[in-house]
Formats: sequence, C-alpha cells, structure tokens
Amino acid sequence: MRFGILSTAGIARSALLPAIERSAHDVTAIASRDVDRAETVAADLGIPNAYGNYDAMLAEAPIDAVYNPLPNALHAEWTMRAADAGLDILCEKPVAVDEKQAREMFEYCDRQDVTLMEAFMYRFHPRTERAAEIVSEDFLNVRSGSARFTFSLRGNPDDIRLDPDLAGGSLMDLGCYTVSAMRLFLGEPERVYATSVDTRDAGVDSQLTGILEFESGATAQIHSGFDTPFVESYRVEAENGWLAAENVFGADPNQSVSIEYEVDGRHVTEEFDPVDPYQREVEHFAEAVESGSTPRIDEAESVRNMAVIDALYESADRGQPVSLS
Repeated sequence: MRFGILSTAGIARSALLPAIERSAHDVTAIASRDVDRAETVAADLGIPNAYGNYDAMLAEAPIDAVYNPLPNALHAEWTMRAADAGLDILCEKPVAVDEKQAREMFEYCDRQDVTLMEAFMYRFHPRTERAAEIVSEDFLNVRSGSARFTFSLRGNPDDIRLDPDLAGGSLMDLGCYTVSAMRLFLGEPERVYATSVDTRDAGVDSQLTGILEFESGATAQIHSGFDTPFVESYRVEAENGWLAAENVFGADPNQSVSIEYEVDGRHVTEEFDPVDPYQREVEHFAEAVESGSTPRIDEAESVRNMAVIDALYESADRGQPVSLS
C-alpha cells in the first residue's frame, strides 16, 4: 500500500513514517500548506513526492491511502476529501469532534466505498491484547477500573491542543485513550460524571476527571491533563484479582514492557519484547483494506468512544451526571 501523509505533523514524522518503513508498505507522498516545508521534509525522509497543498496530493499523488494527523477539527473535512478521491483513510484519534460528526464520516466513507479507521495504535500492542484477554477470560465480576494519561504541556501558548477552535483539550488529546481502555475492559458505560479545569484560561480543559458507571455496578475513573508530570497507566480490579500496567498508550518500539496481575491468588508479571504498535496498526489497516474486512477499530468502536467523550464534556459543563442511551 502506498501512503500519502496529510501535513508534516510531528507524529507523522516520528511515529507513522518509521512504522510504515518497517512494514511492507511505503510513503510515496507528503503535503503541507507550505511547499518549502513539504519539500524539505520529503528530502530529509526520502519521500519521492511533495505537495504545497492537500488537494493537489489527493488529486495527483501515486497513493492508495492517506494518513490524516491534522488537528482534530480538520479530521472530518480532509477525511471526506480523501474519500472523494477514492482513497482509504487512517485518521488520528479522536476521529471527530463529536459523535454526530463521527457517524457522518463513517457513513460518507461507506458511500464512497473506502475504508476509514481511527488510529488508536495502543490497541494493537500485544500487551493490550493480552490484558483484554485476561480481563475477559480470567476475571470474575470486574468491579472497578482506572486509567490516567497526563503530561506537562509547557511552552507555546498557541499549541493546537489548547485551541478550542481546533477541538483541543486534554480529554480529546489524552483522555480519549483512557475512555477507550476502560470501554475495552469494562464495556459500555450507562452513565458518566465529570469535572474539568481550564488552568490556562484557553477555553479548553487542561485537566478532566470522569467517573464511568456500568450496568453491572462496576465503576471506572479516568483522568487526563496537561498540568502534571507524565503518567500513562491503567488498572482493573475484579472479585478474584487485579491487573495493572504503566506506559500503556505510547510504548517505545525499542523498549520491552510488562503487565502485572493476580488471579485467584496467583501473582504474575508478564514481559513483552519490543514491538512497534504503529507498525502493527498500519499492517492491520492495510490488511483490512486489501481483504475487504472490517478493521478492529471500526465505526461502532469509534462512534461509541466519541459518545462517551461527548457525555463527559456535557457532564462537566452541567455539573451533574449524564446518561448514555
């Protein structure tokens, strides 16, 4: 599969491009609103085609699919333009600004007969897959869960993650992972409650804490933030055990990781060799496209994740719990 990259965003250069290079696929084009920047990045990374605007790449480049790492508020527009060009799309998380837009994007791509997949790369790490297996097969009556994702966002006050017009905020940037993880382990919540703080006076949440309530009586706490040191973690507790892991959402492809758990009094630590979850994500996406199968991160998964995010924001705004239908 030949990929075109929409923008010279840091995540594309540092994560997706190396991942595609490790796979059997290729990056054959990159576009930026600044043609000089596109040409410089293309020359540095050995990409054969550079474009000074996104439309030109979609219309002219020798590509089969697009990776869309644009700011959140631009995901829908450029995903649908790529679909118009008959290109499949791997779109960065969160896929849309809200549940309604997510549904519209997937329905549009379906009408255009192209594949859209949201890029939650952590779901393709063998540790995540093993954790989900343990929770599903070995735990009795999961009672609680928690997930945190924070880092200190310092420096540029114009960072796109602080821009409400670009759908910034800690829940959109980081908390979407924590929501995804708790849904993976505990299922779909029935009700949520959230509080948020805008410590930067930017118009977006710089910290958000939420409680998810499930039909089983289980609860989960999620927290995201730009104001405290780096933490990536999740924990699940059941009547007969628990499971916990650190550095769970963006594992270094050159670093081994572990998961710790206890089941019926048996304590285990499992180690996982270094693996690139971005590479596994790319390979899964390409295989789904080529085989015509449904990707693991499909329409239902992405739409439901956005529905919970919408409810958390609504709860934080209203100061009271919000039910999900």
